[in-house]
Amino acid sequence: MIPLPLARIAEITSGALTGTADPRAVVRGPVVIDSRAAEPGSLFVAFKGDRADGHDFAAQAVAAGAVAVLAERPVDVPAVIVADTTAALAALATAVCAELPQATVVGVTGSSGKTSTKDLLARLTARIGPTVAPVGSFNNEIGHPLTVLRADETTRCLVLELSARDVGHIAYLARIAPPRIGVVLNVGTAHLGVFGSREAIAQAKGELVEALPADGVAVLNADDPLVAAMAGRTRARVTWYGRSARADVRAEDVAVDERGRAAFTLRTPSGTAPVALRLYGEHAVDNALAAAAAAYELGLPVAVIAQELSEAEPRSRWRMEVTDRADGVTVINDAYNANPDSMRAAFRALDALAGTRRRFAVVASLAELGEHSDALNEDVGRLAAGAGLAGLVVVGEDAGPILAGARAALAEAASGAPPGGPGTRVVHAADTEQAAALVEEMLTPGDVVLVKGSRAAGLERVAHALVGGDGR
Repeated sequence: MIPLPLARIAEITSGALTGTADPRAVVRGPVVIDSRAAEPGSLFVAFKGDRADGHDFAAQAVAAGAVAVLAERPVDVPAVIVADTTAALAALATAVCAELPQATVVGVTGSSGKTSTKDLLARLTARIGPTVAPVGSFNNEIGHPLTVLRADETTRCLVLELSARDVGHIAYLARIAPPRIGVVLNVGTAHLGVFGSREAIAQAKGELVEALPADGVAVLNADDPLVAAMAGRTRARVTWYGRSARADVRAEDVAVDERGRAAFTLRTPSGTAPVALRLYGEHAVDNALAAAAAAYELGLPVAVIAQELSEAEPRSRWRMEVTDRADGVTVINDAYNANPDSMRAAFRALDALAGTRRRFAVVASLAELGEHSDALNEDVGRLAAGAGLAGLVVVGEDAGPILAGARAALAEAASGAPPGGPGTRVVHAADTEQAAALVEEMLTPGDVVLVKGSRAAGLERVAHALVGGDGR
């Protein structure tokens, strides 16, 4: 963060300094919302959550070195008192971003792949200069400004991930840190229950390109019609990425190895270069192309882009993490989150990585699908039943639709319908502990197991159990 005296922070946030606060005291960062992360020079923002009230930890933060607390009520330490800490945090981030003239802001949005693309792009932009990007998926009204506030006078690139919980949300985030380059990945069915239709999701995602200036660049997926249509919603110049011939930055001659990792020729308007990804799943090609297109617009040579993409390892946890156990069992931990599109991509990755080995899956119900929930979760069950699994474990109280879809598909296959894996053992687990035990009982050396579900399911606990103690 750029150094700011408390008097300036109070002015930016329309706050009032408490009597114990020195208006000349300077906050140099970081800005934190966890008192345990406070350090000398930091600013602690007190949020009142469902489980804890940050105001109760104000003294702890100051004792750890925080200059002051941004709070909604008086605390017994130096503080800036504001009406709303969320709004104040946004105002502070907006002001700081406006004082970073050397920083290029790049925004990334889409129904799936945002974090992976952001991670790749942050690696690429680091070749240009100091880069700030979110840790994990800091992409909402709190995580977004916290990421912006990590930037300082040396920052050259600010790579931000923007999520949408409703129409207008991305526009709000874009006002905090106005992007010069906006990347839109795809429009899928994630959060369908909130938005009601893919067209409404597209309306929300397109707010990113509407926020771009006339001299900015919209990086759009040429292979997604709803994304392609966003070209008419922006003043910025459009550059296309994808696999089709119309894309300015595209992948040619895509091939997937026995570990499910893709290689391709990266073609740009100024030449080509070979890429061999270390990331798992063919869907990583699309994320890599999006990052490559944005990096190309920032001036990186194609050879440098290809080299960095080829050397990139996963940065954010629980996204296609592949672990080989001592007994030869391979665990694919893709448990961070799930939607219908990412679930299909994960099963394609499982198919490529497993090859002729026995395969298993642990899944949980997809969330935020509204009136479409039962039908789409039944589709997940049918998808799993057709994936050639030896065993399927479905976790949670809301597992019914997935179980029904899987069992119906297996019954159809058994009666002579198109193949669907009639030998699959389908079981229900009440919780993650039981799920780990059930799938462990099925596994033998050399098997492959995919773990994937919505964030609320906490399936990372299953993956951790499988790769944990006793060589697992």
